[in-house]
Amino acid sequence: MLRYVEEPEKVRLALSPIRRRLLELLREPSSATQLAAALDLPRQRLNYHLRELEKAGLVELVEERRRRGFTERILRASASLVVDPAVMGRAFTEIQDQYAAEHLVEVAAGTVRDVARMQSAADADGKRLLTFTVEAEVRFAEPGDVHRFTDALTEAVRGVVEEFDSEGGRPYRLIAGGHPAPRRTEGET
Repeated sequence: MLRYVEEPEKVRLALSPIRRRLLELLREPSSATQLAAALDLPRQRLNYHLRELEKAGLVELVEERRRRGFTERILRASASLVVDPAVMGRAFTEIQDQYAAEHLVEVAAGTVRDVARMQSAADADGKRLLTFTVEAEVRFAEPGDVHRFTDALTEAVRGVVEEFDSEGGRPYRLIAGGHPAPRRTEGET
């Protein structure tokens, strides 16, 4: 069975590496326990991804079985996905990439390269390169909070950009990235 998908959010949900693998494995009905063993992942993490796929209608319940005092849910992919080509345009690529570590590293490397070159040119001209940095740390209670935070931050930045963007003004590039903070040892600040 094929399922035509034109909603970018549903496509984004299906394209994360772990979810792509889950959808592939769920071509055949399986339980969370079986999937956790196959992927060598903790069940709690796996269940989070399964719930998200189920909410999006990409995974469906096939049956429930009673096992040693709990109910085992057997799931399968609801269909093979056919994605509307328009969804795969530039805007979606940016949405999908915003959660990829590789994309963050690529953007950070490009930023270092560009700023270093401009700083060298500014130094050679005896000028100051005007930049700004915003840095913060946030603690997410649930994995899904990262996506909600990113969506809210995107909307907030869009509003501020619209307020200050001026035709003919000097263009600035704004980059916001997030990654897990390194664990600090006792005594570090």
